[in-house]
Amino acid sequence: MSYSVGQVSAFAGVTVRTLHHYDKAGLLSPSGRSQTGYRLYSDADLVRLQQILFYRELGFTLDEIAAILKDPQANALEHLHARQRQLRAEIDRLQQLAEVAERAIEVQRTGVSLTPQERFEVFGEITFDLSYATQAELKWAHSEGQREAMARAAAHTKEDWRQLMGESSAWRAELLAAFDEGEPSDGERAMDLAEEHRLHVSRWFTSCPPGMHRRIADDFVADPRAFALVVPPSQQRPGLAAYLCKAVHANAARRAGVRTDSEGDR
Repeated sequence: MSYSVGQVSAFAGVTVRTLHHYDKAGLLSPSGRSQTGYRLYSDADLVRLQQILFYRELGFTLDEIAAILKDPQANALEHLHARQRQLRAEIDRLQQLAEVAERAIEVQRTGVSLTPQERFEVFGEITFDLSYATQAELKWAHSEGQREAMARAAAHTKEDWRQLMGESSAWRAELLAAFDEGEPSDGERAMDLAEEHRLHVSRWFTSCPPGMHRRIADDFVADPRAFALVVPPSQQRPGLAAYLCKAVHANAARRAGVRTDSEGDR
């Protein structure tokens, strides 16, 4: 039995244009033509169309489908296993995104309760990247320190933030001066600045023992968004994040009574 392109389009749920495209690509050419030159599809053609639509639903490209149909015994299972792995990875990614969205909602609800104008007035160039804040919330989701920091941040008044940022600005100026003047990262001046930052975190957000402070400093090197919360991009220098990270680690070792070898200036 033969079917016209319109009939196939109707019961297969694809457009006539799609069928023409499959024909032009050599993926599904009708077995026959009517006396007036119209395409006619056989039962075997419909079986092939069903296979094409099945693979399309799984996300295969037309080139991949053509390769599978060309030699189904040799390629189909291999391609299906590969696609299964991809789909599972995509499921994991979507689940992660769903969790990120949930965390983003929490961050928005418990974040700094200032108007945009007040944010600019208080924070200036320091900006809060929602994607980074959300990832941090995910990373430390089971951390009591993270929950305390979020709660205390949400409770800060505008004046609290003004004082906090004033302290940060003064500390940042000292850090830049030490770096620009070539102070060693494990020298007294750099370590004292690292200790001042640790106490600042403890004072305004959550208890920050040296081990936690090291992890925070590691993020400064690993993620520019984290370091931008400490030093805005316009004030950053090449190597400054690593310098601060080394100073934090040196200070943690000093507090533990461990003497470190000099790491050089930067």
